[in-house]
Amino acid sequence: MAKKPNKTRGLGRGLSALMSDVAQDTEADAAPKRPDLLVPIEQINPNPDQPRRTFADDALQELATSISEKGIIQPIIVRPAPNEPDAFEIVAGERRWRAAQMAKLHEMPVLVRSYDDTEVLEIAIIENIQRADLNPVDEAAGYRQLMDRFGHTQEKLATALGKSRSHIANVMRLLSLPDEIQGYLVSGALSAGHARALIGHDRALQLAREVIQRKLSVRETEKLAKQGPAIKKRPVPGTPTQKDADTVQIENELTASLGMKVAIDHKPGEDGGKLAISYKSLDQLDDLLRALSGG
Repeated sequence: MAKKPNKTRGLGRGLSALMSDVAQDTEADAAPKRPDLLVPIEQINPNPDQPRRTFADDALQELATSISEKGIIQPIIVRPAPNEPDAFEIVAGERRWRAAQMAKLHEMPVLVRSYDDTEVLEIAIIENIQRADLNPVDEAAGYRQLMDRFGHTQEKLATALGKSRSHIANVMRLLSLPDEIQGYLVSGALSAGHARALIGHDRALQLAREVIQRKLSVRETEKLAKQGPAIKKRPVPGTPTQKDADTVQIENELTASLGMKVAIDHKPGEDGGKLAISYKSLDQLDDLLRALSGG
């Protein structure tokens, strides 16, 4: 029978204990952990909240070949599947599970843990963030899940995950880009540096295509984005033609956090100003009202 560890951890607490269970998906020559069980592979389900949505086929095939030759050295981490008797849900190790299917294995060694939903998502995100090949869209989506589903702030995430708050904010800003540009990030056609230069630009998609076609560097992309105003507005007498960098940064962070376009009108030398939030549907308006009312 599987052991049942303590279930009192929260985000940012006991991370070393959580990470001690997370095996690296490299099938390295490290001493293998003793599995709790050998489970038929068809009784193992992927985590539906897995932040990693893309798995490189060539890397999976390489891992499958290694598994065929050496077997699975490190067991994957699972928990009992909610509402499904005799089944398990993957907490960490989905790459090995996918590769094991390609290698036509019938069963897998597992470590069974009683993690709750928050801990499962926390481990999945941390496990993925440790990998250099995780694309920034998947990373940002993982942060967004922790914030939306469990109410964590950027500050709490930064402390728990060992990242700076500015890093988390900058990565999450990428989610405000059009879906096509996010697709370029996932495929590697654009880097996060390229994409950040296009955030808030009214011709972001057009510029992204030009950057890819001309194979521009990040610095060249930044220059290209500055050639025209990001937001075209009729000038108002007495107001500056360009916003300062701090205001633009706050606008971008709020836009990424809310998922709605945010514009700040703050006149230099004055304490007050205006903040405008643009919504595209009544559903977005309802979400905004709930957020403002603390619902």
